[in-house]
Amino acid sequence: MSEEQALAVFENFKIRRVLDEKSETWYFSVVDIVAALVQQPDYQAARKYWKVLKGRLAKEGSQLVTNCYQLKMTAEDGKQRLTDAATVETLLRLVQSVPSPKAEPIKLWLAKVGYERIQDMSDPARSLDRAREYWQQHGRSEKWIQQRMTGQETRNKLTDYWKDHDIKGEDEYAILTNIIHQEWSGVSVKQHKQVKGLKQQNLRDHMSEAELIFTALAELSTRQIAETDNATGMAENEEAGREGGGIARKARRELEQKTGKSVVTGENFLPSGKAAKALKGPANE
Repeated sequence: MSEEQALAVFENFKIRRVLDEKSETWYFSVVDIVAALVQQPDYQAARKYWKVLKGRLAKEGSQLVTNCYQLKMTAEDGKQRLTDAATVETLLRLVQSVPSPKAEPIKLWLAKVGYERIQDMSDPARSLDRAREYWQQHGRSEKWIQQRMTGQETRNKLTDYWKDHDIKGEDEYAILTNIIHQEWSGVSVKQHKQVKGLKQQNLRDHMSEAELIFTALAELSTRQIAETDNATGMAENEEAGREGGGIARKARRELEQKTGKSVVTGENFLPSGKAAKALKGPANE
C-alpha cells in the first residue's frame, strides 16, 4: 500500500488519516473519530471507549470490526504506531453505533473530507487553492506564498526525476533531500527544525523567503545536474545532490558576506506561545 499521511480537523479534534494512493481511498483513525463523536479530548479515554465498543460489536457479529485495518499512524509521541483505521463507508456505519449529538455533523464531514483528494487529483488547482487559502489564514504574505508555491513546483520536478531514475520509497527520498539541504544550508533538516523550534511541523511552511529561495536553487541545480549526467540510482543522485547543494551554498555564503546576516534563521510562523515553549525544549530530540 502506497500511503500518504495527513491530518484533518473536525471542530477541535484532530483526525489522523492515511491515503492508499493505488485505490485513492482514505483510511481514518477509528479512535480519533470516536473521540470526536463522544467529545472526549483525552486520547486514552477515547481508546478505552473504542475498545469496549469494539468488543461489543465483535460479540454481535458485526462486520464493522472485521472491516477495520491496522495501519501505522503518527502517535502522540511522534512515533509510527499501529492503530485501527477504516474507510469512510465503514465509519459512516460505525457512527450509528455511538449515541452522540455529533453523529450527523460528523457524517457530513466524513463525506466531504473523505473524497477531497479524489477531487484534487481530477482538478489539481483545487489543492493549490486550498493551500493558498490556508497560508493566507495564517498570515503569510502574498510574496511568501508565491515563493512557497514556486519552490514546491521545483521540488515536484525533482522528485518526478528521482521516481523515473531508480529512487525508491520515502526513505531514499528523505536521504537525498537531507544531503541537498545539508550541502546548501550547513545543517541537516532535523537540525534546521530544531533551530526554528519545530516538532512535527513542515519545515518549508516555516522558512523565510530567503530559505525558500536557496532551497529551490539547490533542488533546481540538483535536478539539472542529474539530467545532464543522467544520474540513476542512489549513488549517482547523491553526487548530483551534493553538487547542486554546493552551488546554492556558494551563493548563500556570498550573500551572507555581503549582508552580514545568516540565511538560516530561527524565525518561524508558530503562535508566540507555542514557539516559546518549543524553544525551551531540549536541543536534541
